[in-house]
Amino acid sequence: MRTAVVTGASSGIGAASARALVADGWRVVAAARRMDRIEALVAELAPNGIGHFLDVTDQPSVDALAAAVDRCDLLVNNAGGAHGLKRIDAADPAEWDWMFQANVLGTVRVTKALLPKLLAAPAGLIINIVSIAGHYPYAGGGGYNAAKFGERALTGVLHHELAGTPVRVTEIDPGLVTTEFSLVRFGGDQAAADAVYDGVEPLTAPDVAEAIRWVAAQPAHVNIDSLMITSRDQVGPNKVPLAR
Repeated sequence: MRTAVVTGASSGIGAASARALVADGWRVVAAARRMDRIEALVAELAPNGIGHFLDVTDQPSVDALAAAVDRCDLLVNNAGGAHGLKRIDAADPAEWDWMFQANVLGTVRVTKALLPKLLAAPAGLIINIVSIAGHYPYAGGGGYNAAKFGERALTGVLHHELAGTPVRVTEIDPGLVTTEFSLVRFGGDQAAADAVYDGVEPLTAPDVAEAIRWVAAQPAHVNIDSLMITSRDQVGPNKVPLAR
């Protein structure tokens, strides 16, 4: 049975993607740190959901996942996130380090570990969930912008390096999405997280998951290089409130 590995699957886009892929006939290995949430998701997806602990910033954790996966036709590198919204002159190197570890090096670790299985699959596919922040810098975005620009770069390099193999590479760049992303970014400050979406109707996690499902459903000779997905109320990095 075609098997997908989805990282960061305990909530948001990752969990929605696991649901969409199982509904489309995939077996899904849902991997993340919060195992209570993963166990609940796997129970919902039975019998085609498998849970596994994964911390993409920890190499032994990544190695354990790779050893446990017997087949990988699709890898959705979704794990990542942002910490803080500080200006460069107030930058916290620890926050930058975490963002590079989670978004850039985490993607490298998981891709490297599972690439042999992807190459052995009849038609492997890597989908990297990057961000509109990898295209448009914005004030306060410093570390996250830099990490997502880096993740876009490594995705492009990977596409070149895998040319001529059966493995395809796709980059998906969502704009504003209502998930726990902003809540994590602001250290649990719900009011600050809610303000990010004030005055607009953002994307939802299932919106992005549907794009992932669609990319994964394409014939083996079709490669969707990149997709940028925003809500009607967003142009580039800017919110565009509806006239009322």
